[in-house]
Amino acid sequence: MTPASSRRVPIEPQTVDAPLSDCAVFLVLTIRDGEASLDTVRSVLGDLGGLVANVGFRDLDASLSCIAGVGARVWTPLTGQPLPKELHPFRPVVGAQHTAVSTPGDLLLHIRASRRDLVFELERQLLDLLAGAVDVVDETVGFRYFDARDLLGFVDGTANPVGAALPEATLVGDEDPAHAGGSYVVVQKYTHPLQSWRTVTAEQQEAIIGRTKADNIELDDAADGQKSHKTLSTIVVDGVEHDILRDNMPFGSPGSGEFGTYFIGYSRRLWVIEKMLERMFIGDPPGLHDRLLDFSVPQTGSTFFAPSATALEALGDG
Repeated sequence: MTPASSRRVPIEPQTVDAPLSDCAVFLVLTIRDGEASLDTVRSVLGDLGGLVANVGFRDLDASLSCIAGVGARVWTPLTGQPLPKELHPFRPVVGAQHTAVSTPGDLLLHIRASRRDLVFELERQLLDLLAGAVDVVDETVGFRYFDARDLLGFVDGTANPVGAALPEATLVGDEDPAHAGGSYVVVQKYTHPLQSWRTVTAEQQEAIIGRTKADNIELDDAADGQKSHKTLSTIVVDGVEHDILRDNMPFGSPGSGEFGTYFIGYSRRLWVIEKMLERMFIGDPPGLHDRLLDFSVPQTGSTFFAPSATALEALGDG
C-alpha cells in the first residue's frame, strides 16, 4: 500500500477548455507593491473556484467560468515558486510598418458565460475583494457577434483544437512538471478602422484572411510572395503543426467609434504564439507582413501563466 505522504495529488487544470461563450470580460490588473497586496491576491485566487460557484449557481446552464493568469513580474513573489520555463514579460515585435506593443499586466482574469449579468456580478465581487491591492490596467467587455464572427465579418477561431488535441495544445506536461496543468496566455487588444476595411473588396478581404467570408471555406496557401493571415498564423516545425486555443471576442462602442477584437491565446508552449506574432509583424519572408495588421492596430500586449486550479487553491493555504 502506498503511504499517504508519497501519493501524488491529482492536478486539476483551470477551465481553459470552457465552451466559447456569448459574453466575456478580459481584466488586466497590476498588483501594488507590498506583502499585504500579495496576501490579498493570494487569498482571492485561492478561493476563485468558490467565488465562481457562488455566482454561477443562479444558472448552471450559463457555464460561468474564470481563468486567472499571473505575469512574470510577480510570479515568484506571489507563488513562492520558480518561473515556468518559458514565462517572461511580453516582448514587443517590431516590424517595418507595425509593432506588437508590450503593456503592463501582473494579473489576468478572463471571465466568461452565456449571460452578461453573471459575468458582471463575478467581476464586481472580485474587484471588491481585490480593492486596495490592485489597479485596473484594462477592462474589455467582449460579446459574441452573429455566428462567432469578428467585426471584420469573418468567422474567428476556426482552427481551434478539439477533443484530445485541445489539452495537448494548451496544457503544460512533463516538460515542466512543477507547472504541469498550467497554460501560457497571451492577450492583445486590437482596434479596427472599419471605414478603411469597408473600402476593400470582399475578394481582397478574403485574400488577406485566407478564408471565404460567407461560408468560411479555407483558401489555398499562396505558393510564394504575400501570405494570408491564416497561413502566417499557422506554425509548422519539422512537419508538425503546433496549435493554440483562441477565445477571441469582438468589442466596441458605435457611439464612441471604437471597434475591435480582443485576442487571447492559450498554449502549452509560449514560443508558438511568439513565432506567430513574429511571422505576422515582421513577415515571412521579412518585409511581407500580415496585411490584416493594416486594419488591426494592437493597443496592448501582455503575457501570463495560468497555473492549474490545484496550484491556485494552494495559494489560499499560504
